[in-house]
Amino acid sequence: MDENKRIQMSLFLILLLQLTAVTGLPYLFRTVRDGDEVTLPCANVMDHQDKCDGTDWLFTEPGRTAVVKLVDRGQIGKQAKAKSHRLSAAENCSLIIKKVTVEDPGQYSCRQVRLGGQQSEDAVVFLSVVTMTDHQSNDEVTLRCSVKTNGWCRHKVKWLFQGQDVDKDLKDMKISDSHYEASWTFNTSHGGYKPEFHLFTCKVTDAYTGEFSLFPFSAQSSVSLFPDLLRLIVVSVGLAALLMITVAVNIWTRTKEKKTQT
Repeated sequence: MDENKRIQMSLFLILLLQLTAVTGLPYLFRTVRDGDEVTLPCANVMDHQDKCDGTDWLFTEPGRTAVVKLVDRGQIGKQAKAKSHRLSAAENCSLIIKKVTVEDPGQYSCRQVRLGGQQSEDAVVFLSVVTMTDHQSNDEVTLRCSVKTNGWCRHKVKWLFQGQDVDKDLKDMKISDSHYEASWTFNTSHGGYKPEFHLFTCKVTDAYTGEFSLFPFSAQSSVSLFPDLLRLIVVSVGLAALLMITVAVNIWTRTKEKKTQT
């Protein structure tokens, strides 16, 4: 399996070098988390355009050959459909994608169309999207960080705790990582290990360039990660309410006794 991955990486590098040599434009890579906003630059934008009226943006999904025209002569194209409200073109003809989803990874090509219909070589940007989730089963909590790419395996994913690597053989923890996903399972029933979600970070490294991005963990709800904390809050609120009722009853009783004596 490892040998196949090495072969894929080698072929991908050769392909990139060949395409760059033909077009003269470097391929760009962007990795963002779902829900974030990303700006994809157009490396071959022409000068003297009126609102990017000579710019097209094309999109190809991973594993498919069909091309979708997202931007047509500077305007959001009809083929953009459901994601049209999340797309916009910047003044420099870059493509802005708001609230990135797992449907957005793939190849984005910026194409310049000159007068007479002559087209330039495409400037290509590959977009990858990181997602993080948590799942609880009884006393075990599992954090997952995964990357959806343009189809080529070029990322290494792993979890960090307080910015440091963690020994995979630690008691009550199960840690695994790969080129697509990293998971971390720990037991919350032991009082000696009560992590806080903001201490976890997903590290995504580009296997070719060595560049990496850090994504602090955050889920839709952190309550599921810390049932003990939730119980503590409930108990504290209950005790506070009971104390207020007790004080109110005591005040009412004393007031009534004074009236009776009077």
